[in-house]
This record gives sequence, C-alpha cells and structure tokens, in this order.
Amino acid sequence: MVEMFSGSFRYIIRNKLRSFLTILGISVGVMSVVLVSSIGDLGKNAINNELSGMGMDSLIVTGSELNEEDLSAVKSIDGVSDAMPLINAVIPINLGTQNSSAMVWGVDENADKVVRLEVLCGRLINRGDITQSKNVCIIDESIAYAAYKRSNVTGKTITAYVNGTPVRFEIVGVVKSGVNTLQNMLGGFIPDFMYIPYTVMQDFTGSDDFSSISIKLNDNAENEETAAVIKHTLNIPRSNNDVNVEDLLHQKAQMNNIMNIAAGALSLVAGISLIVSGISIMTTMLVSVNERTREIGIKKSIGATTYQIMREFLLESIAITLIGGIIGLAAGISVSALIFIVLGEKIAVNMLNALTILFVSVAVGAIFGVYPASKAASLKPADALRYE
Repeated sequence: MVEMFSGSFRYIIRNKLRSFLTILGISVGVMSVVLVSSIGDLGKNAINNELSGMGMDSLIVTGSELNEEDLSAVKSIDGVSDAMPLINAVIPINLGTQNSSAMVWGVDENADKVVRLEVLCGRLINRGDITQSKNVCIIDESIAYAAYKRSNVTGKTITAYVNGTPVRFEIVGVVKSGVNTLQNMLGGFIPDFMYIPYTVMQDFTGSDDFSSISIKLNDNAENEETAAVIKHTLNIPRSNNDVNVEDLLHQKAQMNNIMNIAAGALSLVAGISLIVSGISIMTTMLVSVNERTREIGIKKSIGATTYQIMREFLLESIAITLIGGIIGLAAGISVSALIFIVLGEKIAVNMLNALTILFVSVAVGAIFGVYPASKAASLKPADALRYE
C-alpha cells in the first residue's frame, strides 16, 4: 500500500502546477467548512453564556400575591440552590448628561447567585440595603460608559423617573451583566439593566408582593419534577391555583435547536465548495488519464489487471484530496484559533467535527475519482498503445 501511494505522489509531483491548483481548491473548501463550523460553535456558546447571564437556565414562578413566605417555601424545596424575588419595570433614567431608559430590577442580596453578575467596580446589593430600603443601585457598564466614558462611576448619583417623579440613587456598583453581546447584536431591542433593592421597588409599586420569583436549581436537580413540586407547594394555600412555574431552560434548549439548524444550514452551504472541489478532481484525473493512455496500454500489455489500473488512479485521487484536506484542516483550525484569540474567547475548536470534515473531503475525492479510474481501467491495451 505504501508503494502504491508513493507512486501516486510521484504522479502528483510530475504535474506540479495542475496538482497545486487542485489541492488549493480542496484546501479552501475544507478550510471554509471548518471555519463555518467553528464560528457557529463560537456563536452558539456566546449566546448560551449571554442567556445564562440573563437567568435563562432557571425557573420563573409567576402568580398573584407572591410574598416572603412563598420565597422561604421555595428555598426549602429539595433541588433548589437559591431563589430571589423579581420586580421589574422599564424606567427613564438620567446619568450625567445622558438620558435613556433602563430595565430596572428589584432584587435581593442573592442576585449574583441566580443571574451572572461580574462586578467591575464597587459592590452588589447587600442585606442592609434590603432591610433599610436604601436608594442605592448597581448599573451596567454600558450606562457608565455612555455617560462618563469609563466604568468606575461608583459614588455618583443616577436619577430614575418613577411615574414621572425623579428619584435619586447612589451608584454603589458597576457590573458586566453578561448580556453585552446580545445588546451589541440587537441594538436597542435589549435595554441596559439597573438593579435596586426589591424593597425600594415595592415602595414604588405600593405593594408588598413580588412580580415573580427566580429560582436556581442544583446541578443534579430534575427541572420538571422540581417545577411540579414548587407549583404544588405554592398553590396549596391558594384557592385559585394561579401559580405557574416556567422552565426557561426548556426555552433555551429550543433556541439551541434553532441555532443548530442555522449552523447546519451554513455548513451545508460551505460544503458545496467540497462538491466543486470534487468536480475539479474529476477534471484533473480525466486529463491525467488522457495524458497517460499509452502508459496504461503498456502496463496492461505486460500483465497489469483492470483492478490494478483502477486502484492506481483512485489512490492518486485520494492522495490529492488527502493532501488538500490536511492543509485546509490545518489552515481552518489556525484561523479559527486566531478568531477566538482576537475575540478574547477560550480556544475550543471541535476536533471531532474537524476530522469528520477531513474524512468527508477524502470521501468526496474518492467518489469523484471513480469515473476517471474506471475509464482508465476500461481501456483496451491495443487501443491505448495506438493513442498519440
């Protein structure tokens, strides 16, 4: 087998320019598929992280008159890691000379355990802020940058217009909330976030109830079973059974399926380049058969079998594809790694996908090499020797 492949490589080297152009076409095709696959994985992971930062891997309890007793009951259920009350509203805000609006969340001291909050400056909401209903807040980095072109604006005052009435809050922390990528992608569709003690939000609404309760489960908890227990527990004291538990992880999985379909469609489009490469291989091999007709006749006249001739040309086709595939694979992985580095992401190229792409490219070369190989093998020695 080694001797047969070495013979194929000699024929490839004999026609350097033609072989180079064919290999280049295959390399570009393989590289494009590897790049699309890697970028698709990068995008999916980034969006998953963004959704996790927004609490999309948690349960949300909704219903009327949710209160502190309900919150305590939820926290005591097996499988619940933590829970916090949620009260939210879109409110106009002013910081410095910048006027905008923000999604204001009333949260407790456990906010960072349920929603991913990376503190850049200052601190988070603490228990003292909750019990004393202090007018303090933490804001997204994007709000700080829009007003002062820097992250550290702790100690400054931001004004929120609640029902038209200005309420001043001291900024005690600035966070990178984890939704910056989505905010950049979707522009103004996703507002900036501002977090205040939920007790202050209750003062604004004039109610001691919560809009909802956000629940973080243990890693080994079964979402559906835990959700059923939570719903049953909270509905026991209620006659109207209006408490609902929504599994955001299920919605996240549905979004992942959509992203997988989109990534697969893009990979399929990129894979068309492999078909084009296969056609170029067929063209190259047909030209090679035409050039080596007399050589084929001589080999057959001294005893070469049809199978041997066909195998020789098929191996040459596979060798060309293998060289191009390896070069394209290396280039695709290198460029993908560079993109990960530039974007500040951890390099995570899916090697199984990459090797699968290489295997498919070699298979394409073999398939498109069958016809030229069979044409060479079917030549009759007498006809081949008369060819000029």
